[in-house]
Amino acid sequence: MAMDYEPKQTTAWITGPIALSLVVFGTLPLWIESIGLYQYLGVEVLIWVIFALGYNLLLGYTGLPSFGHGAFLGIGAYAFGLAQFEVWPNLWFCLIAAFVVTGLFGAATALFLSHRRGIYFALMTIAFGQIYYFIASKWTDVTHGEDGLLNIARLPVDLGVVELPLAGNAQLYYLCFAVYAVLVLLLWRLTNSPYGRVLRAIKQNETRVAFVGYPVGLYKWSVFTLSCGIAGIAGALFAMAQEGAYINVMSLQWSGIIVLMVLIGGGFVSFWGPVFGVILYFVARDVLGAYTETWLLWFGLMFVVLVIFKPDGLAGMWHDLMRRVQPRPAPVTASKAEG
Repeated sequence: MAMDYEPKQTTAWITGPIALSLVVFGTLPLWIESIGLYQYLGVEVLIWVIFALGYNLLLGYTGLPSFGHGAFLGIGAYAFGLAQFEVWPNLWFCLIAAFVVTGLFGAATALFLSHRRGIYFALMTIAFGQIYYFIASKWTDVTHGEDGLLNIARLPVDLGVVELPLAGNAQLYYLCFAVYAVLVLLLWRLTNSPYGRVLRAIKQNETRVAFVGYPVGLYKWSVFTLSCGIAGIAGALFAMAQEGAYINVMSLQWSGIIVLMVLIGGGFVSFWGPVFGVILYFVARDVLGAYTETWLLWFGLMFVVLVIFKPDGLAGMWHDLMRRVQPRPAPVTASKAEG
């Protein structure tokens, strides 16, 4: 059985791991090229970290396996582009529009899912994901079908007195970093609040949670809606990075990849599992991809081996290592106990 490595209760907004992640990601553009990688990789990693942290609210904390979540990433990308083209080309407005529109789609979907569990919940998420994918591919007047929604601009950051352009990858990276910093703080507090503890209880046994008196259906509906809204924000950033919105991210393949990232990182046992999983995926893609076109096969084999021998994922391996290197407290002798 997987262990939960997270502290049961905490009131701190800034913890050691949060501060470390902010330092590492905040300085990444300064050193990423020196290790043979490139600036745009940092943009990709942060966008998918945001997506994975939101998804982990469902899978890791509530135990709800959504296999169609890529559809909401795509909805966010399309919502951002359409808000930019049809309403108001303002960065903050378009980001909010992506969050709200995707959240509304998630809320409507959750109405059909919140009273389901197990395999029925999972299969219905696949069905809804395919429905949204089919609509996006056929509603060509709005989405442009297979061609995608092109020429989505990297809108400048409007601070009122000054506008900061996002033309370069480094500038876009720091926008993604700002979103990540705000999101990680809010999600950390949320998952360590009474709401987050109810989500953990639902993962353990939702029948008992219902007997205690909590409205399990409402909690599942709300967490699914919130997770979809966060996916919408990631989709908006992805649309700016790609300068377009495309239906391929709404496919089952990308929905499966986000599940793989969270599981291999250890999302079931740690808040930081999705971060580890996303980093491993993209580093493996670039490092293994430099040697073979079948890099995904080797990455899949790595995933199988890890699931068999260490189901807790990378986060579980890290915590096991920390327990070994940290000195154990000396046993209390009888004389000390008497004193």
